[in-house]
Amino acid sequence: MNMKNLAASLLLTMNMASLAAEPAKVVLPQFTPAWTLSEGLDTPESVVYDAKNKRLYVSNVQGNPPEKDGKGYISIVSLEGKAINKIWVKDLNAPKGMAVVGDMLYVADIDTLVAISISEGKVAQRYPAAGSQFLNDVTADKQGNVYVSDMFTDSLWCLCKGKFELWLHDAALESPNGLFAEDKRIIVGTWGIRTEGFTTTRPGYLKAVSLTDKKISIISDKPVGNLDGVMSDGAQGYFATDWMAGKLFYFDPTGKAHEALKLGQGSADASYLADKQLLLVPMMKENKLMAFKKN
Repeated sequence: MNMKNLAASLLLTMNMASLAAEPAKVVLPQFTPAWTLSEGLDTPESVVYDAKNKRLYVSNVQGNPPEKDGKGYISIVSLEGKAINKIWVKDLNAPKGMAVVGDMLYVADIDTLVAISISEGKVAQRYPAAGSQFLNDVTADKQGNVYVSDMFTDSLWCLCKGKFELWLHDAALESPNGLFAEDKRIIVGTWGIRTEGFTTTRPGYLKAVSLTDKKISIISDKPVGNLDGVMSDGAQGYFATDWMAGKLFYFDPTGKAHEALKLGQGSADASYLADKQLLLVPMMKENKLMAFKKN
C-alpha cells in the first residue's frame, strides 16, 4: 500500500472511530393537544385505561388529598374525551393511583387499597395498610401482584397472593410516588427528600426496584423534580410528570431527562397509551383531564 492510500485508510478509520464514540442523537417526543375534559371532574389525580372495556377511569379526590371525608369518586371517560359516568363509584376518601387487573380496579385511598369490581361497578373489598399515611400510586406485574407506594413513609406495599403487606421500607425510596411495573423491576418516580408536607430539600430521581432482591437503583442522571405519574414510552424510555413544576419529562435510554411538555402545576398521575400514542394527564388544580397526541 502506498503512502497516499495508507493516509486515506487511517483517516477513514479515525472518522469511523469518532462516529462510534459519539452518543446516539436523542429524538425528543413531540405532542399535540387532542382534547380537554373538565365536565364532572373534581381534583382529578389519576387516569388509567381499561383495554377490555375501551374506556378510562379517573380518580377524583374532591377535597384535601390526605383527608378522609368520603367525598372521593371514580369517573368513566371515553377515549374521545366524553364523560360517560361522572360518579361511577363513590364513597371513597381521596382516591389517587389506580391499576386494572382482570375485573378489578385497584385504587389507593390514603391508608387503604380499594378493590372495585368493574363488572358490578362497586367496591368489592378494602385492604387496610396499617401504619401507612399517604398511599399514592398503584401498579401491577404480569403475575397480578399489586404494588402501592406510600409517599409519606418511604414504603411500598404489595397485594401478593391475596395478602396486603408491607413489601419494602427504605429511606432510599425518597418519598415514592409514581409506579410502573416491568418484567423484573418497578420503576419509581420519587418526590424527593421531604422536610414537611410536600416541601423538599432536594427533588426526586427516577429509580428502579428489583422484583427479585428489592435492590434500589437510580435511573436518572441527576435529581429531576417532584415526580408523580411514571410511564413507559413503549420503547426504552420513560415519561414522568413533575407535579410542582407542572412539566412532563422524557427520560431517554441513558437516563437523561428532557422537558417534553409544559403543563402547569398540578399535573398528576398520567397515563401513556403507546399503541395509540396518546398521553393523558389529570390536572388536579384545574379540575380537568388533558389528552395529547404524540406526533
